[in-house]
Amino acid sequence: MRKAFDWFFRDRRTGAVVIGQWPNLPLWIFAAASALEWLLEITMPGLPAPVFAGLRIVALLSLTIWALDEIVRGVNPWRRCLGAVVLIGIIVSLGLSGSSRL
Repeated sequence: MRKAFDWFFRDRRTGAVVIGQWPNLPLWIFAAASALEWLLEITMPGLPAPVFAGLRIVALLSLTIWALDEIVRGVNPWRRCLGAVVLIGIIVSLGLSGSSRL
């Protein structure tokens, strides 16, 4: 069990257990765009729809970039799996909602 844990969660370069990391730029952009969209929906719901759609597109693109980066360069299998799950979630949510939600 210990070997499986080490293989799945340890950073190959440092040997540290890595489950979460400080957000990188794509994740900060996702958080900022999502928060701004939410804030504008609450405070100014009458804004034109393209404003909200643009923020949603920025958020989804940046989250997709983050997920792909984790899949390719994640420090351990856990981080790569996390990126894959997020990417699958994005694809499924876009497939279920169709292009009308963008």
